[in-house]
Order: sequence, then structure tokens, then C-alpha cells
Amino acid sequence: MTAQTETAAPKRVLLAKPRGYCAGVDRAVVAVEKALEKYGAPVYVRKEIVHNKHVVETLSDRGAIFVDQTEQVPEGALVVFSAHGVSPAVHEEAAARSLRTIDATCPLVTKVHMEAKRFARDDYDILLIGHEGHEEVEGTAGEAPEHIQLVDTAEDVDKVVVRDPSKVIWLSQTTLSVDETMVRVNQLKEKYPDLQDPPSDDICYATSNRQTAVKTMAPSCDLVLVVGSKNSSNSVRLVEVALQAGARASYLVDYAKEVDEAWLEGVTTVGVTSGASVPDILVMELLKWLGERGYGDVEEITTANETIAFALPKEVRQSRVR
Repeated sequence: MTAQTETAAPKRVLLAKPRGYCAGVDRAVVAVEKALEKYGAPVYVRKEIVHNKHVVETLSDRGAIFVDQTEQVPEGALVVFSAHGVSPAVHEEAAARSLRTIDATCPLVTKVHMEAKRFARDDYDILLIGHEGHEEVEGTAGEAPEHIQLVDTAEDVDKVVVRDPSKVIWLSQTTLSVDETMVRVNQLKEKYPDLQDPPSDDICYATSNRQTAVKTMAPSCDLVLVVGSKNSSNSVRLVEVALQAGARASYLVDYAKEVDEAWLEGVTTVGVTSGASVPDILVMELLKWLGERGYGDVEEITTANETIAFALPKEVRQSRVR
């Protein structure tokens, strides 16, 4: 009540669009659902199918078993590879254990894998901009480990050594902040002026679109709440983008119940968005929670309309329809 008496301005919510599920995440989640339907439980999944706590828990309840390594899957069983992609070594491990596999790698990640293989064949040094330890980075680097150097921090730029400065290209993890990536690219170009850009954008359309929507609404927001999990790179980036774009405060939450009511003190406008691996039901629950606290006026801020869809992996396309 204090917040309401402190300001005459009505409380409101700005809701970013696009937000939530991207085509690659939708494809991966549906692939596991269809695999459970077609082949029955258990279906093993290497790593989290997507980086979202709610999605992983929901699929676990339906019979998916998440493992960290291929060797944890019983010989001959069915395993789904996550949307983040895997290295050739993981495919080889699966074959050695006679595992049946469904590859749910996002097609945009597969594109980066193909670029890595192509430039390695042409004997380029490849500078991969991404976060050390992220599954996507491990998968991409595994395509051509002898040609790829990971560049995460400014210090990494200093450490890079290439064989021929005229044959260097940069690639990137698909879920990075566009602005932060270009900062790293510019640092690399200062060191290697002939550094080549990838043939097409590596940062995925959904990541870029969600960041653009947040940049548009953040200057009008006292607080931006991002629904997403802490291990979701693109969700974490949305918090950073909101703060850089002018939001007074921004926080990442998996569920509405994680919002601290103290964050709302003195807040008139709350911005709401969600990462690319977040089902919209979680956003709706947050809007309901905010509505119960006086933020019932919701205005959607639309900066793009996404129509992209990807075909399911062939192993689950023919699953029966209920």
C-alpha cells in the first residue's frame, strides 16, 4: 500500500513480446514428449533438454530421465540429445554403447557446428565467443578442437594466438548478448584487423528479438522481472540488457513465488519478459501475482512477430496422434 500512496501514477505492467519459447526450444521439448508417447518411459535425456527448471521437472514427472553423461544411459536404451547440441565424440560414445538416439539440437546451433567444420576444413583459426563450460560451447568446440579457441573474457582476447592473421574467423554461442558479443569482436579486430565475420549471424533470432523487446521497454520501467532459470544464458542476458537499457532494477526468477515484495516498493511500472526456454504459463502466473498486488493494467510491447517453426527430428515425426 505504501507504494500506491507515494505516487499518483497508476501501477502498470509492460509485457514484452516476443518472449518465452523459441522454435528450437519448442522442437526439443516436443521431441521428448513425442518420444515418451511413441516409445514409452523411460526416455533418457543427455543434460537438460533446455535450461529451464519447470520444463525439466515436468518431463521428469512424465518419465524422462536426465543424465550428465552418455555412459549413464543403459546400453541399447533411447537417449535424446539436448537443444544445445553435442560434439562428435558424444555421438561416437552413443554408437559404442548401441544407444538409439534422437538429436534435438536446435537447427541454429547445428548451423554454427557446420560453420566450425567448414572453416576448420579450410584451415582457419576459429575464435569462438561464448561462456566456458556451457553445453553449446562444448558441442561446437568439439567439432574442431584443434582449430577452435574459446574467447569468453577480455583477458581471453589477450591470450589468443593464431597461426595466420589473414585466416581467422569468429563464431559465437547463439544465446549471448548481441551488444556484449560485439564488444568482444571489436577487441579481437583491434588485435587481428583481418578477422572475418561469420557468413550469417550466429546469435539466434529469438535471442536478438527478446533483447530488442527488453531494450524498448526497459527505459520506462522501474523494475524488470525476467522469468527464467539461472543456468539459462539467454535469460541471464535479459537481466543485463534491462539494466543497461535503463531499468532501475531487474531480477531473474523461475516462479512468481520467488519475487520479493520489497522489490515493488515505490515501483509504478514493472516490465515482464521471459527467456527462450520458458513456457508462457509461468509468465501468466507472474502476471496474476502482480495483479493481486495492484499491477492489473497490462500493456504488451511488441517489437517483432515470430513465425519460424522447425520440423521435429525424424524419429518422432510419425508418433501417433491422440
